[in-house]
Amino acid sequence: MTALTATRFGAIGIVLSSAAMADGHVNEMSPDELLPLAQEEGTVTVYSFTSRIGRVETAFEEAYPGIDLQGFDISSTEQIARLRAEAQAGVTNADVIYISDTPVVLTELLETGIIAPYVPPRVADRVPEQYKDPLLAQRLSTKVLMYNEEANPDGAPVDSLWDLTREEWVGRVVMVDPLQRGDYLDLMTEIVLRSDEMAEAYEAEFGEAIDLDGAANAGEKFIIDLFANDVILVGSTDDVNVAVGAMGQDNPPVGFTSYSDRRDNEDEGWALQVANDVAPAPGIIFPAILALSAEPQNPAAARLVIDFLMGDETETGGPGLAPFYVAGDYVTRTDIPPHPDAVPLDDFTAWRIDPAETATIRAEIGDLILTLQ
Repeated sequence: MTALTATRFGAIGIVLSSAAMADGHVNEMSPDELLPLAQEEGTVTVYSFTSRIGRVETAFEEAYPGIDLQGFDISSTEQIARLRAEAQAGVTNADVIYISDTPVVLTELLETGIIAPYVPPRVADRVPEQYKDPLLAQRLSTKVLMYNEEANPDGAPVDSLWDLTREEWVGRVVMVDPLQRGDYLDLMTEIVLRSDEMAEAYEAEFGEAIDLDGAANAGEKFIIDLFANDVILVGSTDDVNVAVGAMGQDNPPVGFTSYSDRRDNEDEGWALQVANDVAPAPGIIFPAILALSAEPQNPAAARLVIDFLMGDETETGGPGLAPFYVAGDYVTRTDIPPHPDAVPLDDFTAWRIDPAETATIRAEIGDLILTLQ
């Protein structure tokens, strides 16, 4: 992937603890130099927003015997709350933080010194600057509109986000509650930030200018109308995937979920596909972040894990990157080719979020959604 176009994370100050500054020389060590120190530490703890950490755990321990990787599958929203509570208690439980929801991560974890940046020197020259500063992005992830391609072999059953507010879609749009999962709140926030595009899409769909009917803008009007159309809120992305993707349905719903979950279609009996041609966009694409705890208990092993998660020298990144080298995830390393089954990034129409801009109105959109539930 040589022409990445995602937005920089935004200019937010970085506060590093004195301990992180003191062991700065460790940041320059190669994996071979880190390994004996990591084996002395013997263990490393990773908080991960994806269940794929289980596969990483197995692969890492095979690659580096003598180091016990303890991976915890914790949503980004839960991670943020846990890390703040641990910091207030003066406790450090995680060594590595693998997380999304960057608008909150930058302001509440990085700026406050709870986490610290680390870029493995082995791959530093193969990751574009916008994915290293202020934090390392391993890949780009998504929250986009998906449909059941078994039931809709000719393509998505909608061509505009505004279709989701029509009568025929009452109670047939599924997503995780945005107040429970930050990535989905970021999606709703981006829709508001793109209000001009939403207004244009409305006029294209209905043939007349939008009547805001008291809403502040077209994005808020869409959210209000979506909730009035009985959007179904569920507890997890897997709940969305089952509802939308399960095969054998005559008239399945559509839903917002992760494009990369298509990887489980065969194993789970799903028929998920992205609605890439929906106007004005099917959803959002955003960075999946790797960072250190500001004061990791196992600093060498923590850095070794991050290096491992960035992939080895093989064409597709080897076992550390294998769980993430799938259609729908976009690896940030420029020397690793895009997955052949994915929509090329340049053709992928999802909005690239600007976390700093998202952070400015995110709480306001959360308040709006609270009034609609």
